[in-house]
This record gives sequence, C-alpha cells and structure tokens, in this order.
Amino acid sequence: MNDTYYEFGTAGERWDRAQLFFEAKEYLTAVRILRGLVAEHPEQTAQRLLLARAYYHSAQLSRAETELRAVLDRDPVEHYARLMLGRTLERQGRAAEAAPHLRLAAAMTGEQLD
Repeated sequence: MNDTYYEFGTAGERWDRAQLFFEAKEYLTAVRILRGLVAEHPEQTAQRLLLARAYYHSAQLSRAETELRAVLDRDPVEHYARLMLGRTLERQGRAAEAAPHLRLAAAMTGEQLD
C-alpha cells in the first residue's frame, strides 16, 4: 500500500481511520496515519496519546516514551499519559524511573498501588 492512502481525506477522516486500525490491532498502520496527524496538529493530545499507544503495542517503546513525554511537557497532569509513561518505562526494564510516574498517576485517579 502506498503512502497516498494514509494521507487521503480530512484530518477527521484520517483520525477515524487511525482509530479503526488501532482497534483492529493493526498498530503499525495506525502509526503511519497518526504520525502525519501529529505532525500537522502537534497540540492535539488525543492523537499523540493514540500514537504513543500504537508505538507501545508495536514494541516501539522509545518512540512511545518520546510521545508521552511530549504530552506531559504540555500537560503535566494528563494522568493517562503519566500512567502509560510509567508502564513504558517498566517494560523497558527501568522500574526505578517508572515508579514515580505510576505513583503520581495513581494519586491523580485516587487508585491504590499494589
């Protein structure tokens, strides 16, 4: 499939398409669409979070970390990004770095850590 398909349509249509691919667990295809959307609209948190999730699920952990840190730079109290960053760091074997993010995410949502 060529890149034209991923660039076709309005931002809203591409967002819908990216969500469909993500829900179908076609994470690499979702990444291809979302990268363009994030480049066009870097301030959009939802698109960047879905991109981070697609990177996470496709084992592109350093890219997921980069996107999550970008979200948190703009919005330090985005609890889901904080939780995902903690999980991403854990998955990379960086438990000590992950712990404060996981504690903060739990505190933001009122959850108890095990």
